Amino acid sequence: QGQLDESGGGLVQAGSSLRLSCAASGRNISDYNMAWYRQAPGKEREIVASISWSGANINYATYSVKHRFTIIRDNAKNTLYLQMNSLEPEDTAMYYCNSDYHNGPYYFNWGQGTRVTVSS
Repeated sequence: QGQLDESGGGLVQAGSSLRLSCAASGRNISDYNMAWYRQAPGKEREIVASISWSGANINYATYSVKHRFTIIRDNAKNTLYLQMNSLEPEDTAMYYCNSDYHNGPYYFNWGQGTRVTVSS
């Protein structure tokens, strides 16, 4: 089972930007469609964005996320990114990466996540 290490979160004001990183080890992300997930306080984990193994197909969970976030993968660095612009208080959550559950089981152990807190 692969391991994931998320980083890049923080406490920011509404309208700010953050770039999250997810460094993988033990498995190559190039073998999998990958995704970013988030879990807000008191809510279940939800998918935010997904990207195919080649990067050719990208999907975002909502219209709002689609026009503010960008999912990026660098297979050579075995790293997944999430560029988040125009952050809103509703984006406050723990953010995690893993393989895209639409394509089978999770192929990586869940990392510790990275916390994003957006103040209004």
